[in-house]
Amino acid sequence: MAKGYQRGGFQGGGGNMKGIMQQVQKMQREMEKAQEEAAAMVGEATAGGGVIRVTVDGDRQITQLTIDPGVVDPDDVDMLQDLITAAVNEAIRDLNKKVEARMSSVTGGMDIPLPGF
Repeated sequence: MAKGYQRGGFQGGGGNMKGIMQQVQKMQREMEKAQEEAAAMVGEATAGGGVIRVTVDGDRQITQLTIDPGVVDPDDVDMLQDLITAAVNEAIRDLNKKVEARMSSVTGGMDIPLPGF
């Protein structure tokens, strides 16, 4: 039984394991590159027909916030706050969608959790 097991079991399987390990290493390199690219991506959004414009970076930090002075009404601060909140949230969703698309291209659509994303 031991001879048959050796013939059919492990002899030839070493090449497959080496190939699998090479594929895993290649995927790791591609993931690292994709994560670097994702960190450089930006998300952008507007709200209120463009009166609020927000840009966020790969770390989900606001890098630009533009408010049309015509939308600033001291008697309606709530509306301004809502517009800013909506634009920030949409910019983050935009960035997340871009990052997910890039990562999916590496993982082949497998759902692999990524730190910070």
